[in-house]
Amino acid sequence: MSGRLVIAIDGPSASGKGTLARRLAAHFHLPHLDTGLLYRAVGWAAERSGRPPAAAAAALKTTDLANPELRTDLAGQAGSKVAAIPEVRANLLRFQKEFASQPSGAVLDGRDIGTVICPDAPVKLFVTAGLEARAERRYRELRERGAAPIRPRVLAEMAERDRRDSERAAAPLKAAPDAYLLDTSDMDADAAFAAALAFIERKGFRSVGP
Repeated sequence: MSGRLVIAIDGPSASGKGTLARRLAAHFHLPHLDTGLLYRAVGWAAERSGRPPAAAAAALKTTDLANPELRTDLAGQAGSKVAAIPEVRANLLRFQKEFASQPSGAVLDGRDIGTVICPDAPVKLFVTAGLEARAERRYRELRERGAAPIRPRVLAEMAERDRRDSERAAAPLKAAPDAYLLDTSDMDADAAFAAALAFIERKGFRSVGP
């Protein structure tokens, strides 16, 4: 198939969408944007500077996304909170749309990519998994980072984040009507990649060149 390949990937926390997005971007030689990092960066900056989240969003620079602190669970919670603020979403909307409009095409993952940022993307994926499976993944991830998480607390925090993301008035988390639903509850990363790739190839897109 000719034309730009834009892959819009949405899904809840710890569903595997970030890993999948990075692998698809590498496979198709496309730039990748983890849009969740934008909100994490805004939440992290707002909490530490005392600035209103909307002001922090307006001042955000791409270099801010390299901050390793943004990969922490605290930054994730902060990002989820500011993502519910319409002014924050409006300030970050242009950045995301410009990234998606690159001539090369792009891969973006987040929570409103297929519904708000790239509603016309030729490929949309909604990656999900059961709450228990996602909480267990997050628990293991935190352990690997050297933290000492408590399983019930990880589960409760993830359930609260799901509620906040899906019930917010501004661009709530939901699957686009034409998105391919990929449940990774019983899949490893390789199986999820294979399933997503098969769907994309059925749409007529294939990787070209090294």
